[in-house]
Amino acid sequence: MYSSLWLNYEKLYISDENERKVADILKNVCFISCDENNRIFKSIKNEIKTAFDILFDRETTFVTGEDASKALLIKKVTNEKLGKEGYRIYSTENAFFVEANDYNGLLYGTFRFIELIRLGKLTEEVNIIKIPDNPLRMLNHWDNMTGDIERGYSGNSFFFEDNKMIINDRTLMYARAVSSVGINAVVINNVNVKGEASYLISDRHYENMKKLSEIFADYGIRLFVSANYALPMEYGIDSADPLDERVIKWWSDKCKEIYDNLPLLGGFLVKADSEGRPGPFTYGRTQADGANMLARAIAPYGGLIIWRCFVYNCKQDWRDEKTDRARAGYDYFHDLDGKFEENVVLQIKNGPMDFQVREPVSPLFGGLENTNQMLEVQIAQEYTGQQKHVCYLIPWFKEILTFNTHMKEASVADIISGRVMGNKNAGMAAVCNTGNDYNWTGHDLAGANLYGFGRLSFDTLLSAEDIAKEWAMLYLAQALGEKSFEERNGKKIVDTITDILMKSWPAYEKYNAPLGIGWMVVPGIHYGPDVDGYEYSPWGTYHKADLHAIGRDRTEAGTGFTSQYRKENADMYASVKTCPEELLLFFHRLPYNYVLKNGKTIIQHIYDTHFEGAAEAEDMFESFKSLKGLIADDVYERAASRFEHQTEHAKEWRDVINSYFFRKTGIKDEKGRPLF
Repeated sequence: MYSSLWLNYEKLYISDENERKVADILKNVCFISCDENNRIFKSIKNEIKTAFDILFDRETTFVTGEDASKALLIKKVTNEKLGKEGYRIYSTENAFFVEANDYNGLLYGTFRFIELIRLGKLTEEVNIIKIPDNPLRMLNHWDNMTGDIERGYSGNSFFFEDNKMIINDRTLMYARAVSSVGINAVVINNVNVKGEASYLISDRHYENMKKLSEIFADYGIRLFVSANYALPMEYGIDSADPLDERVIKWWSDKCKEIYDNLPLLGGFLVKADSEGRPGPFTYGRTQADGANMLARAIAPYGGLIIWRCFVYNCKQDWRDEKTDRARAGYDYFHDLDGKFEENVVLQIKNGPMDFQVREPVSPLFGGLENTNQMLEVQIAQEYTGQQKHVCYLIPWFKEILTFNTHMKEASVADIISGRVMGNKNAGMAAVCNTGNDYNWTGHDLAGANLYGFGRLSFDTLLSAEDIAKEWAMLYLAQALGEKSFEERNGKKIVDTITDILMKSWPAYEKYNAPLGIGWMVVPGIHYGPDVDGYEYSPWGTYHKADLHAIGRDRTEAGTGFTSQYRKENADMYASVKTCPEELLLFFHRLPYNYVLKNGKTIIQHIYDTHFEGAAEAEDMFESFKSLKGLIADDVYERAASRFEHQTEHAKEWRDVINSYFFRKTGIKDEKGRPLF
């Protein structure tokens, strides 16, 4: 069993003359200049019928003829203003139109048209043109073929079980849902490729992989796989050296075999030379050598190589004051700018570390001027509450996208969209937060991150608040049956959920690690407070707190990390006066009595924010309780149990962090609150 996520259609309540007129027009649907045999066209027709039959509680009629009166006309056109995958939605006196140059665009326009109906935003004045901002809008699943999910917090995989692939009705539901928010690429398996997953691209799994690729293709989605860089060694070659002619020939032959069997495959995602994964460094080669070898092998078939830049030394000596994990990505990739094949896309994490609740933007954005790039974020809440805490991450992603890199004054959004360099192989990827739980995401409110990532990757100008409102309306508050939106207290539901979502990330940051320092989590599982958990480990994640001070000096006088940014940002981060205070301890080592701009010392800021964050978690739960009886009982009960856990766990964070620093410094809380 599984939910329909935000595609949970219910009969609409028709309450006014405009709604009656719209419903009357939409009795008929007409397709113009469409190939009825096209696979995506068939999905469009199915989606229209599924939605309209339920929303209007009647059989939808498909008619022919361009001048059909009183109809929705879905039309394939040639219009340069709509670009690739773009669409236009507009109306005339007695008709509505969805137009696009290609079937992906028609599909996205159709889904958006249905959403507008459900959101109460479809009027006779509607006139929307939208071209997706990012060419690639990808989900990365970290599913293992054994059925477990690395950093998964919502059940097991719905793609794999017992080293076999799963293809069933849920597979189709997944494709429908993610396509409805504009996702056009999906990686189904863990980047840490192990065991049977190495053989997904072999005759052991070609049959099911082909079936899956076809289901995805029906919804405009390209199937990608995480590939084992050292795969030739699984087949008897004693090397994975990218310049070894045997390896080059093996991959060339292998790619031909793969595409003979999987012609719809989008390409490979590769994690190399990172956290124990093999890669070109093993042979004294560069990351470009490795990526380009695979790119040339896959290029004849239109495939892409998505090459992760998460490359660093995970065996660092904690005593070493100069080596800095934050520098690694830039150090390894910056000098290779312009040396990658056109079908290579570098997938760069939003920050230089690893999906912390707060990090600076990676200096590779703005550091690379001639290389395809895509932004990698994580909606699986590995370090942000693991879908037990509500933590709506879209406001964080908005900050990242709008960050000015000062490379041609371009924002991150400008770079990953291809607007700056004029490239088409670029975009956004998210490490996904789904599993086989009934609600897909563990915490029902975590569904807002899945919905939100899709919407934001398609339209980076959307506000986080508007996305939250849309999701709350579609998932929780749509008018049902004979009850109007007002009768269901729809506004209260939407406003309450939106308020909780928008407060959740700032609250989580408050009771987590202070001022950007990060990493105060239980090692391995990354859940719960453990201030020194990673402090003497080889992972390069140190806060260096002692009796007097805390933080890493990453200026030129320290590790030199600030110098990796362009001058404007380097200067900003290097000065304690201009460094954003939410990142102050990431870039600077400061005494506890250093006074922040709000007049508080660092130690008092730590105490205050942790008490505030825990209180805000409790306030969010109290707000959510007001929805009991207004939203579906099963949704309420699931979410309420997680809110209850969050309120207690936030107090644990508060008390562990505050007590640690009280014991470390001996400095009391000015407000006399309990420290232990």
